[in-house]
Amino acid sequence: MIKKKNILLIIAILLAILLSFIGGKTFSKYVSEIQGTGTAEIANWVFKVNGTEDAVQTVNLLSTYNNETLINNKVAPGTSGSFNIVIDATGSEVGVDYKIQFLNESKKPQNLVFIYNDNVYANIQELAKEFSGTIDANAEDKTRMITINWKWQYEMGENENEIQENDKIDTKDAKELENYTFDIHVIGTQVMPK
Repeated sequence: MIKKKNILLIIAILLAILLSFIGGKTFSKYVSEIQGTGTAEIANWVFKVNGTEDAVQTVNLLSTYNNETLINNKVAPGTSGSFNIVIDATGSEVGVDYKIQFLNESKKPQNLVFIYNDNVYANIQELAKEFSGTIDANAEDKTRMITINWKWQYEMGENENEIQENDKIDTKDAKELENYTFDIHVIGTQVMPK
């Protein structure tokens, strides 16, 4: 009897294996696995001001003067000059929004004015409102040169009283001020792609 049970057990195991083989084939499915990789080139970002990638540059008006108006290598009433801010996004493959700010202004003579596009500005903060723009990603020329003129007028005023008052202001400034400087801060931001 034990022999019969062992034979039945072996037959049952073989039958189970056979059924699983037949059933497995019936219920199988095809599975394929394909692998790939994702790739994207990153757009170049290039943003320079006056030839460097530094964000802040200091302007000393003495270094921007008109030689014909300079007095003993010093800025004084009757002197004038100009300076350039060159924004360059050449090599950048994206558009650039730029904004210019003037920071850390120190010891400005009261009657010194700035001139841009034939408009006169009493201070550099008023002037800063003019300087923002966009350089398109597909622009042929990706540079912008902004020329700012300055002038400390000699005998400023419309009548003798105003001229005398301004002369007093100029004299006071000459006694109290030594060196007028300010920092130029230019911010370049990528334009959001459309």
